[in-house]
Formats: sequence, C-alpha cells, structure tokens
Amino acid sequence: MSSDIHDLIAVEGEASDSRAGVMDCAGKDEEKYFRAFHPWSFYPASPDQLDEAMKQLEQELPKHGWQIVQYGPDRSRNKNLALTADNDQRKSSVKITQDARNDRPKLSLMVVSGCYRIPPGEQIERF
Repeated sequence: MSSDIHDLIAVEGEASDSRAGVMDCAGKDEEKYFRAFHPWSFYPASPDQLDEAMKQLEQELPKHGWQIVQYGPDRSRNKNLALTADNDQRKSSVKITQDARNDRPKLSLMVVSGCYRIPPGEQIERF
C-alpha cells in the first residue's frame, strides 16, 4: 500500500527505509484481531517541491479509491498541512503530514490497515 502511495507522489525524492508493524485493534480481543501499520517519510529532492508532492496526493488519491476525509492545517503549533484518506475497498487509512519546517522538509505518512482476524491456530508477532 505504501508503495502505491509513493508512486502517486510523482515528485523526485527519496522514501525512508522503515518497517511495518503490527498492533492491536481497539476494543477487540488481541488474541484474535490485529492491524498492520507502516510509518514512513518522503523527502523531495528539492524542498520547494514539498507543496507539489502534497498537491499530487490530494489530486491522485481519490482517483485510486481513496476518500479524503480531512485536509487542512493540523492542530500543531506549526499548523502543518495534513491529509487523512480512507480506502474502504483496501480496508486501509493513511494520514499524511507536511513537515515543511523540519531541517529537512518532508511528508510524514502513516498507513494503517483495518482490523483482521487471526486465523484459528495461528499467532502473529507484534512488533
């Protein structure tokens, strides 16, 4: 999923090398249900391309099954531009924050799956 979102950015740059993890589903039995998550960052080749990268995602995500449910400044002191989108078909959500004031401007992304049931007799490793 993260790879598909990366392709939609269509701006030169590099993605962080971060690993996905597994977490519990709120209010559900942790022995039976889990969600996957993947935090990562995108660093445009040039800081002045950060706005373009965010605009690309705002335009392209809906064309690929994502519904934007929030777009605008977040509640941080910096009022970072943030976008949250859900993809019901793929049972996933993504939250993207434009961190323009970082020493190295970037987009911070968190992709989270819906809740999945662990198959009977199986276990998952939480990390």
